[in-house]
Amino acid sequence: MVKLNWTPISISDIKAIFDFIAEDSTRYAQITVNKIYFRVQLLIDQPYLGRIVPEIDKKSLREIISGNYRIIYRIVNEYQVDILRIYHSSRNLDNDSLK
Repeated sequence: MVKLNWTPISISDIKAIFDFIAEDSTRYAQITVNKIYFRVQLLIDQPYLGRIVPEIDKKSLREIISGNYRIIYRIVNEYQVDILRIYHSSRNLDNDSLK
């Protein structure tokens, strides 16, 4: 089992997603954020669940998908996974976005 470390920017991403969706529906915003959190919880037991991020192509940088969102994470070691960003799949991802 690994420890999940949410970076400050990933927390900011979640808040932004909630706020954006909540403009139309607070209920749907909560459902979307909950789905993301539940998806991330799978990494506790299966850190290699996600695929390698194709734009970056580093073994330690991976992503899982939740709805329209890409959850970008880094496997730090066998005990820790850092959640780096939560991106809408329509947005471009570059290496500078993950710092």
